[in-house]
Amino acid sequence: MHRPLLLNHQIRMQAQGVELMLKPAPSDYPVHELIRERWSPRAFADKSVPQDVLRSIFEAARWAPSSNNEQPWAYLIATKEDKDGFAKMLSVLVEFNVGWAKSAPVLALAVANLSFAKNNAPNRNAQYDTGAATALLSVEATAHGLAVHQMAGFDPEKARQVFGIPAGREAIAAIAIGYPGDPASLPQPLKDREMAPRTRKPIAEFVMAGHWGHTAPFATK
Repeated sequence: MHRPLLLNHQIRMQAQGVELMLKPAPSDYPVHELIRERWSPRAFADKSVPQDVLRSIFEAARWAPSSNNEQPWAYLIATKEDKDGFAKMLSVLVEFNVGWAKSAPVLALAVANLSFAKNNAPNRNAQYDTGAATALLSVEATAHGLAVHQMAGFDPEKARQVFGIPAGREAIAAIAIGYPGDPASLPQPLKDREMAPRTRKPIAEFVMAGHWGHTAPFATK
């Protein structure tokens, strides 16, 4: 059962004695509540993600669209219960991200196969399609009350060495997954970022028609 539509810039709630914060997007036009509620916190609650929920969010990734139905994505995953695997995941992150991601109950790497399996020809859409799979994963996670924070701050070559990622495949994003936690658990600079209003470019800046730089008529209020 989905939570009711959230209207405030910041909403705090109590769950198992931990103060959680939700940050629904201040959208200019109506969008589904799961899109509004999806955000990327750095504070995570000390709560494991059940295996059936993990199965559901990766099932969502499974059904993402892809060029020629290639499904070029793969995910390496470690939960906190897997201490060795979790330490390996942390070891490939940049120091800044280790500082907060170590509190997430689940860490993952999204890996793209850069060539088509049938003929080994380059797949120029591989990273795009892997991103689409992770986007669907994130929306499904939101439906389960989870948050997903994707990271560019990791070392792809170290990830290749640590996890034995084959040639022709590339780790393109690190991912933290868990239940949103209390921003007070973060150091002050990160707490300030956690509490700051969410902002995005208006659609009039990136939806065009007829010629580059010409805003599509429907994109203006």
